[in-house]
Amino acid sequence: MSDDPVLAAERAHLAASREALAAMRARTSHWTDAVAGDHVSTQYLRQQLYRRAESLIDDPSVPLFFGRIDYGAIPGRAREAEICHIGRRHVEAAIGDEPLVMDWRAPMALPFYRARPGDPMGVELRRRFGFSHGAITAYEDEHLAEPATAETSALLEAEIERPRSGPMRDIVATIQPDQDVLVRTDLAMSLAIQGAPGTGKTAVGLHRAAYLLYTYRNQLSRSGVLVLGPNDSFLSYIGDVLPALGEIDATQATIESLVADATGLAVTGTDEAPVAVLKGDPRMAEVLHRAVWGHVAVADGTLEIPYGHRLHRVGPRALERIVSGIREQGVRYEAGRAMLPQRIAHRVLLQMEADGDTTDDRVQNAVARSRPVVALCKQLWPKLSAAQVVHTLLSDANALAKAAEGVLDEGEQELLLRVRPRSLRSRAWTLADAVLVDEVNDLLSRQPSLGHVIIDEAQDLSPMMLRAAGRRATTGSVTLLGDLAQATTAWAVLDWADALAHVGHPEAPVTELVEGFRVPGDVIDYAARLLPHIAPGLTPPRSIRHARGQLDVRPADPLGEVGVTVAGLLDREGTLGVIVPSAWVGPVDAALAGIEHRILGRAVDPDDFVRVEVVDAALAKGLEFDHVLLLEPSRLVADEPDRATGLRRLYVCLTRAVTSLTVLHAEPLPAELA
Repeated sequence: MSDDPVLAAERAHLAASREALAAMRARTSHWTDAVAGDHVSTQYLRQQLYRRAESLIDDPSVPLFFGRIDYGAIPGRAREAEICHIGRRHVEAAIGDEPLVMDWRAPMALPFYRARPGDPMGVELRRRFGFSHGAITAYEDEHLAEPATAETSALLEAEIERPRSGPMRDIVATIQPDQDVLVRTDLAMSLAIQGAPGTGKTAVGLHRAAYLLYTYRNQLSRSGVLVLGPNDSFLSYIGDVLPALGEIDATQATIESLVADATGLAVTGTDEAPVAVLKGDPRMAEVLHRAVWGHVAVADGTLEIPYGHRLHRVGPRALERIVSGIREQGVRYEAGRAMLPQRIAHRVLLQMEADGDTTDDRVQNAVARSRPVVALCKQLWPKLSAAQVVHTLLSDANALAKAAEGVLDEGEQELLLRVRPRSLRSRAWTLADAVLVDEVNDLLSRQPSLGHVIIDEAQDLSPMMLRAAGRRATTGSVTLLGDLAQATTAWAVLDWADALAHVGHPEAPVTELVEGFRVPGDVIDYAARLLPHIAPGLTPPRSIRHARGQLDVRPADPLGEVGVTVAGLLDREGTLGVIVPSAWVGPVDAALAGIEHRILGRAVDPDDFVRVEVVDAALAKGLEFDHVLLLEPSRLVADEPDRATGLRRLYVCLTRAVTSLTVLHAEPLPAELA
């Protein structure tokens, strides 16, 4: 194929595209010292130009384009035949020229993903490319005007099954039509995507972020995009996807880092599962609302305000009407506290005008700042600290009983009061506590809204955590990603309608992805034996890969044979994840002393690639490895607080494999796998 003129022409086009991209970056870098109208504008402009230059860095190991579509000419209309090479970013030889590479998110690139025989969308030919280390090695043509064949794309299959190494990679070359519909959904529309293992739900969410940042750049450059992941290891794993697609403006966080940053609290404590479940219960929102607004008092006397030569009085009924009027407006607590002295002062001004005095805004402000008004406002509407409100609620039985009356029973109140630190300073804040403080923060002052929030592994968040995430998109939209069968927290939400209601977008549709591109058929079929016991309402997933994968389940001494088994698996190409019960991380680390490996989650140089990782089962969610060695499934199930959660944890661990799964067990396997 080396003498193929088509291949030679495409290689020449790739070389020209790389030269053009380098020129684009050079032009942008030339302006990084630009000067704007003032210092702030100059710094902003330079930052934007620097970020633009960074997004144009060329990675020679990654192809600039992965496909091509040939539009046919339309007789009698303006459009002529046109060739479009589709890639991760827009590349042009000069400003205003026809692009050498069209960004995959551009409207004209849409048919590359959705055109098919019978509905070619104006495209005559679709070409896919095979690459090795950034160089074109092959191509494959599909003539869309001809009848469809049963054959699948060999290059597409090869790309899907290419061995994994390092962090998660983008799927921009292999997006399927049903995935593309979700990726290109309008910004105003919220979504929930229920995705079985290997269906690419996380990748769909990240590509949706990239698409929205491209299509709605002006709007989202102001309002922002947030990607919420389950833990730091997961964020590290997905961290290269958006930059590879030319997007560096999305913020990534976990729910813990999100609320810790918002509240200023360090999460150092842990809750017992029943306490964490209760703190995450949506009824806590009503309890907190009562706790905050319960501080607003009723005046028990007449307010007297000396001003000029007169003494002005505002009676308790008038004060009560003023306070009630503010509360009826539905404002946040702090906004109401700021309004109260002005409303009282306005009442006094009406008295002054009735007495024939001349008034203006300066007089009203002076009355509002007068000592009697300030003192009364502190009494009627005191300043609150969100952390103090939550601390008092969780340590003062009387305060909790007042706020929780008719909402939480006595047993639940006692559960919340089980740990009572002596003071606010001595409290070891838990994640559930910080989420409650975040809720109170929003009751005090409105949270600014982002343009879009993507919440991955959303099924593992409590209702109160979902409320915290949803508050970041009160005027924006959300994309919830997850799998109810992989819900592994005691406080998990097991219904997407409930999750969408908690996040504040109950109108959003729920889409189910069941076609798996990552997990081989034998492995996903084995794991799916658990579905009737952990998520009976879900459609069983199916693998669309030709390769069925390798499944080896055998009785053995897991700790005694882990070293030999790992050594044997290293003869296979790709990465290897050794997934173990939490208490086994140390013993397995010791057992692999003679094999190069690392423990997932421990600080390492991100540029160091190690084929073997020891993975605590609690951290396995969202990850993928070419080969997985899973030790002692029954122990893994027994480590969870209840069997259903343990089986869901096992389902997660069984579905991390891309090519092969090996299970070693000394104890009998869970009966649900029979």
